[in-house]
Amino acid sequence: MSAAETAFFSLKPIDKDLLKRSDDKASIVAKKLIDTPKQLLSIILIIINFSNIAIVLTVSSILSKYIDEEKQKTLYFVLDVIVSTFVILLVGEVIPKIYASKNNVKTVRYLARPLSFLNSIPPISWLRAGLVSGSEFISKYAKKKGVKISSDELEHAIALTKEDSTSDEDHKILEGIVKFGNTDVKQIMCQRLNVAAIDIESNFKEVIEEILDCGYSRIPVYKETLDNVVGILFIKDLLQHLNNDEKFNWQTLIRKPFFIPENKKIDDLLKEFQSKKVHMAIVVDEYGGASGIVTLEDVLEEIVGDITDEFDEEEIDFKKIDDNTYIFEGRTALIDFYKILDIDGKEFENLKGESDSLGGFMIENAGRILKNKETITCNDIKLIVETSDKKRIKSIKVILPKN
Repeated sequence: MSAAETAFFSLKPIDKDLLKRSDDKASIVAKKLIDTPKQLLSIILIIINFSNIAIVLTVSSILSKYIDEEKQKTLYFVLDVIVSTFVILLVGEVIPKIYASKNNVKTVRYLARPLSFLNSIPPISWLRAGLVSGSEFISKYAKKKGVKISSDELEHAIALTKEDSTSDEDHKILEGIVKFGNTDVKQIMCQRLNVAAIDIESNFKEVIEEILDCGYSRIPVYKETLDNVVGILFIKDLLQHLNNDEKFNWQTLIRKPFFIPENKKIDDLLKEFQSKKVHMAIVVDEYGGASGIVTLEDVLEEIVGDITDEFDEEEIDFKKIDDNTYIFEGRTALIDFYKILDIDGKEFENLKGESDSLGGFMIENAGRILKNKETITCNDIKLIVETSDKKRIKSIKVILPKN
């Protein structure tokens, strides 16, 4: 019965599928037992408990005939409690469960018919019915207490359970999933400054030149300024028109744009991408102006890491001087900054306000555009302006605290 408990309840989906596809009688009976797990567990527990009680009573009865309990208390105790308990655990629990865990399908087939027979004979069948009914009554009327856990606690739990056998890539995916629901679109979007877009007044020749220059498969189309995006041009829609002259009315091919606010959570965005069957959204600020764009690839990268193909150019946004010193571009997104330095960034997030780039973070905390060599410190990390102009901070030296 111990072997049966382990074997039946350690079956994987592939094992259950194997039993369901088998035509032998043992597999057919096993399938019926698997389909009623409460009844199966009840019959196993009933037999195990009756067996343990029977063993204890039998051992005590035998010992009382050959050993005088009053005169040989120590010997009686050792044999009755210690030895019998050890034998029950070893022979009745440990050995069969180890065997069953390594040969679960074989054990299930071997024990299916005996279990089915015991399940049908009284008084075991009566006890089983009573036990199942009682458990269902308790499940129905007992209050279910949910366990509330914050994302920080879950992240900490993942860190504590990291094992040597778990790869860094797998662990980063788990951490990405935990942080997924707390990440705003603004943190992962492509900033307006870096967006490639096409003016709707451009002729077909200019459009083709822009497409060849940027290399993207979807490009926003604007009227007058990027704040007024009127559609998205899919490059695949142009393929059958490549031989047309510059007067071709390509504007008829643009598709309706999908707008989202900056503070939208990326888990909600992923659901909308799936339901609307789109891969790109225009991110707008509180005044309706375009802040940037976000794609399905940007969202997925927050879980699985950077996704590149053979056409992607490797953009170097930072340079490592030594183990503690880096040079970053001012436009580097804070979320990428955390990943590169392998820090949690909580202190930066608490102080960043509306900024999402490293340069913006420095400007926001200083209250002005810092000049060359000016410094701010956050969480023992020193940020030094390398180059700047009247409009923005271009590059920043980052010095980490020495371990």
